[in-house]
Amino acid sequence: MPKMKTKSGAAKRFKVRASGSIKRGQAFKRHILTKKTTKVKRRLRGITGVHECDVNSVRAMLPYA
Repeated sequence: MPKMKTKSGAAKRFKVRASGSIKRGQAFKRHILTKKTTKVKRRLRGITGVHECDVNSVRAMLPYA
């Protein structure tokens, strides 16, 4: 059986924590920021976890993580 390949785009976007949960960056913070309020932009800082309904598909893209 050949080795499974990791999706390179997923490897750049997701990291697996020691607890097994998957972390990801926040979306909607790159451009068109003038119409967004300061409160919204502040909430988009940092990282967050992948939603539980998407965890299985992300794990399929990262077979060795």
